[in-house]
Amino acid sequence: MTFLRIMKVSEDWIADRMHQIDASGIRKVFDLAATMKDPVNLSIGQPHYDTPQPVKDALCEAVQQGRNAYSQTQGIAPLNDVLRADLDRRYGHADRDVFVTSGTSGGLLLTLCTLINPGDEVIIFDPWFVMYRHLVALAGGRVVPISTYPDFRIRIDDVRAAMTPQTRLIIFNSPANPTGVVATPEETKAIAELAAEQNIALLSDEIYSAFCYDSEFCSPAQWNDRTIVIDGFSKSHSMTGLRLGYLHAPNYLVRQMLKLQQFTFVCAPHPVQWAGLTAWELDLTGNRDDYRRRRSLLVEALDGRYEICGGEGAFYLFLKAPWGSGTQFVTEAIRRNLLIIPGSVFSAQDSHFRVSFAAEDSVLLKGAKILRDLADHPPTTA
Repeated sequence: MTFLRIMKVSEDWIADRMHQIDASGIRKVFDLAATMKDPVNLSIGQPHYDTPQPVKDALCEAVQQGRNAYSQTQGIAPLNDVLRADLDRRYGHADRDVFVTSGTSGGLLLTLCTLINPGDEVIIFDPWFVMYRHLVALAGGRVVPISTYPDFRIRIDDVRAAMTPQTRLIIFNSPANPTGVVATPEETKAIAELAAEQNIALLSDEIYSAFCYDSEFCSPAQWNDRTIVIDGFSKSHSMTGLRLGYLHAPNYLVRQMLKLQQFTFVCAPHPVQWAGLTAWELDLTGNRDDYRRRRSLLVEALDGRYEICGGEGAFYLFLKAPWGSGTQFVTEAIRRNLLIIPGSVFSAQDSHFRVSFAAEDSVLLKGAKILRDLADHPPTTA
């Protein structure tokens, strides 16, 4: 009886905001993978290459040199200097500033907590990256989703129609996770100009900017000098576990975010920042070209059996299940030892699933064979 009473009291301690945040659906799939014997894994949301050796060497050297204490909250000056020089070259915005974050997720949290008041509305596009919805809830905001089905393109009239006096922020992601869609310059310019016209903040998540396969990357910051941009080294340099990102925005916003970083993350990992300085100098276009080839390999292997939209950037195809719901299809795929992610993890709809082509060719071909068999021979109960 006493134990039950203690449990009840402990549950009462949980803040209301936590009940708006679910455990990650991707994490549940990863937990399931741990129980599978040698699965064909096309669920990975990170490069399958190892961190480049010069980056690992620079990290070890920084540790050995004693660069293990806190850095400045904004990041080490040498890394900030190269980032700022790049931004000045690309945009020439008089008041744009940059600082180093603890991954792009750190930048997302800082942005939302700096901008969002309780009850403010945040526009996101469905399908969305899994963190957006939960971090908006954590900041006290309310998500307003805009469907991009069936082709995953942003229609500017839909965005305008979704705006209300409570709209505070639009989150834009190109190349997009989970669809792999790259917004066209026309789409990007339209959303940048609409946000500026309506005096609504625009956050551009550009973590996959190094992975555009069929066109050049473009940022809404080209057309809206108040755009907040987050980027980082996780995907481009296979540094996901090292937690190194950066954020650039108008100076008055950066000042506020640095106050919050000082009392939350404190700083990005100090020795990793020195490794990032080395990473910045590396030419990894060969990795991008190889992912373009792997994308084409998987698309050709699935041609004729699946509706394929996107795949223009990032590492993903977002495919419509040829039978059943996305969850039913993924459940059967896992039964056949193929690990993929149901689309409902990223969306209000349950019609698609995400496949990653960040894998060796042999794994991609095994996965493609299972996917072809799933399309050709669905279970009798489907």
